Amino acid sequence: MRYRLTFVAGLALGYVLGTKAGRERYEQLKKSARQIAQNPAVRNTAETAAQQGRSYAGKALHTVSDKVGDRVPASVAQRVRSLRERNVDGSPGDDWGTSTT
Repeated sequence: MRYRLTFVAGLALGYVLGTKAGRERYEQLKKSARQIAQNPAVRNTAETAAQQGRSYAGKALHTVSDKVGDRVPASVAQRVRSLRERNVDGSPGDDWGTSTT
């Protein structure tokens, strides 16, 4: 699905950049893209994907930090420990500035 979406987005971008239809067609495509982005089903799917990504990133953080152990500089190890302790209470916060809603 991701590759299909990327292909369609690339196709649309290529059309917009290569078209001679002018501003009118560009505005029409822009309006269509905005309507798709505001669709509740699309927004829910995007948010679900973002939440899964945050979950997998958290699991990867713990797995990597457990396996790497003391082989990293102290400053990095301290940062990893602080992230682990902060997320132990189940808080969904992250350092990426992404929404948790």
